[in-house]
Amino acid sequence: MSRTVHAFDYLEKSTTVDAVPSIVVIFGDEPFLQQLVLRNVRQAVLQNEADEVPFTTLQGDTAEWRDVLDELSMHSLFGGGRRLVAVDAADSFVTKYRSELEDYAEHPRATGTFLLKVDKWDSNTRLFKRIDQQGLQVDCRPPQKTVGRRKELDEKRLLDWIAAWSQAQHKTKLNARAGDLLLQLVGPNLGLLDQELAKLSLFAGLGGEISPEMVRDVVGGWRTKTTWELIDAATAGNAAEALQQLDKLLQSGENPMALFGQISWSLRRFAAATRFVQLAEKRGQRITLPMALEQAGFHKWPQKAFENAGKQLRQLKRERAGHLYQWLLQADLSLKGSHSSPGRARFVLEHLIVRLSKQAATLSDRC
Repeated sequence: MSRTVHAFDYLEKSTTVDAVPSIVVIFGDEPFLQQLVLRNVRQAVLQNEADEVPFTTLQGDTAEWRDVLDELSMHSLFGGGRRLVAVDAADSFVTKYRSELEDYAEHPRATGTFLLKVDKWDSNTRLFKRIDQQGLQVDCRPPQKTVGRRKELDEKRLLDWIAAWSQAQHKTKLNARAGDLLLQLVGPNLGLLDQELAKLSLFAGLGGEISPEMVRDVVGGWRTKTTWELIDAATAGNAAEALQQLDKLLQSGENPMALFGQISWSLRRFAAATRFVQLAEKRGQRITLPMALEQAGFHKWPQKAFENAGKQLRQLKRERAGHLYQWLLQADLSLKGSHSSPGRARFVLEHLIVRLSKQAATLSDRC
């Protein structure tokens, strides 16, 4: 049975010392989740005993294998349970001592729990497979889902977790639309999301509700308003207005990649709605535009905004809307590669806006 789980699943369970094996790996690029999982493991192993119960942390770039074994073999002078020995930033440590780790994973020492914190952890290695059977591996990356042959962010699962975290940690209810907006503004960075929730909870009050308006005012400010105006103008085909808003944001110091993240999030919903229509037609089924928009994540309330989304998708027209995923992928690759500098990044965003314009739609119809 596999013992590799996502951090969300691990943190939902009440963990006892018996549930923590002798070797644990915390992997992924989300430090906030890593710290939550580490805290959970520590509490389970040490059983909330006095501070003198040994907990040793070694640094991966300086730790030696013999030091780890020595720490794991030692018994506490104060009694208590198992020892916990962690190697932090252990990627280089794993590379250096992979053979020793593979042997240890087969026969771990019962006197302690050995924990590795790494960023990269390949699932096709012998070490991964051994610990998957003998130990515990916790995936500390934002949740992903499989779409076709690729992986992408599982926004629904992330939003559900954010709402639950807000309720449990900050004692405030996160309105569904507010959570959606917060994710757009901050991105899937759980540490930053927690910081923003902490601020918002002060405005909402104990037991209160965080509203979309509160998120716009507290988190986004005027930049939020301008960014939404940019997106609305672009999807409505008004390139001149969208380019003016883009210039205003860039002149104020806004990061092009951050802007692209918000623009991309909106356009991917239009692309998804188009895909739902295409798939339904291939199956000989009928789906209305409002149904496709709702499936793609557009909220039916407020009604005016929902109707406006339908008008924007009609403006894009089927052929161009069908290319949205491809255009966004091209833009993303350019921003991370040949056009990563601010000046060249601006050109990528401008090019994307022009592709959405009414003039581009007219040219497409003529071709």
